[in-house]
Amino acid sequence: MAKARHVVVTGGGRGLGAATARLFKKQGYRVTVMARTRAEIEGLADEIGAYAVRIDVSDPASVEAAFMAAGPVDVLVNNAGMMRPSLVTKTDVRVWEEHLKVNLTGSFLCALKVLPGMISRGSGRIINIAGTTGVTGYAGLAALCASKHGLVGFTRALAAEVGHKGVTVNAICPGMLDTEATHLGLETLAEKSGQDKDKLLASFTARSPQKRLFTTDEVADTIAWLAGTSAAGISGAVIPIDGGELTG
Repeated sequence: MAKARHVVVTGGGRGLGAATARLFKKQGYRVTVMARTRAEIEGLADEIGAYAVRIDVSDPASVEAAFMAAGPVDVLVNNAGMMRPSLVTKTDVRVWEEHLKVNLTGSFLCALKVLPGMISRGSGRIINIAGTTGVTGYAGLAALCASKHGLVGFTRALAAEVGHKGVTVNAICPGMLDTEATHLGLETLAEKSGQDKDKLLASFTARSPQKRLFTTDEVADTIAWLAGTSAAGISGAVIPIDGGELTG
């Protein structure tokens, strides 16, 4: 009997990360969920039979320890991220740098830990969660957009480097997801910009021809598909799940 493929999902305790972990487990993968605190992931890990590992993706030592504990990885989903809305003129440099460390450098550090094994086996999948913020700009989200644009560039460059070694690297760009983190972020942005939260939400959703928030399950489906054999020829792709916002 073939050994189950091992997937690591960072930021795996809630929202998209949790939905992705559940789907991979349902499909027969061995799943490791990682988050900044074990409290964020222990409940999910117990629920689905996954392995919980603490990680601070912005800290090289923490990343090293986490992937040593996890062991060889066949699929890496770089989902850990942060969003702290702020107008550019009110953005503290420390907040700016934290976005870059978590959203961009964190994905780089995690990829570094799985690549040697993937290359030696001649097979691997790295899937980076960039969001539409990796492709276009939004007022009040400059730090997020800058870090996610960098993640898209990293995705394309890494795909060009390792494609001939059997490793694919792709970016998923969901529109605004219907998650607790999204609603909390909108509340923060509304407070800082002096706007009404409901009107702010309407302005974001109006950018998509489908005029809606997107579900974590529909994004998780695409992530799982990219990890499968039918997507072996797809690498360096930037895939929007946004109802046509980026093309409409």
